[in-house]
Amino acid sequence: MSNQLLNKTQTLQKIRRIAYQVYEQNFEESAIIIAGINGEGYTFAEMLVKELKQISSMDVYTAKVTFDKLASEQPDINIESKVDTFRNKNIVLCDDVLNTGKTLAFSLRPFLSIPIKKLQVAVIVDRNHPKYPMAADFVGYSLSTTLNEHIQVILSDEEKTGVYIF
Repeated sequence: MSNQLLNKTQTLQKIRRIAYQVYEQNFEESAIIIAGINGEGYTFAEMLVKELKQISSMDVYTAKVTFDKLASEQPDINIESKVDTFRNKNIVLCDDVLNTGKTLAFSLRPFLSIPIKKLQVAVIVDRNHPKYPMAADFVGYSLSTTLNEHIQVILSDEEKTGVYIF
C-alpha cells in the first residue's frame, strides 16, 4: 500500500523551484549541462531543462547517464553526449531520490576525468540515509524515512506524477 506525499502539482512546483535555484547559482554562465541518471532521474533532468529555458537565456543541454544501478561495485557508465560537451562547463547531475548516495557516487566517475567548472547535484527527494559522502545542492523535498520504507518518484506517467511512500 502506498501513500502519496506530493501530488502532481506539488511535484511540478518543486521542480520549478529547483530550476530557479539552479539559475540563481549559475546565472553568470552562458551554458549549463543538466545530466540525468537513466530512469526518472533523466525525466527530471528533461523537466528541469524545460523550466530553465523558460526562465533564463543561457544555453541548456541535457545528457543521459546510464549504468546498472543495482551493481555492488563500480559499474561501467555510459553518457549519451560527447565528453567534450562537458569541458569547462557547470554540470547539474539529477536523480529522483537520494537515498544512500551510492547511485550518485557511482555516476561521478566520468566527470572526474575531464576539466569542469562545477558539478552540482539536484534531487527531488532526499531521504537522509547517507552511506556515501554525497549531498544534494538542490532538493525538492527532504524527509527522514525508515530503511524499510520506499520512496518512488513518478514523472513519466502523466496520470500518476507525484512522490509516493510505501
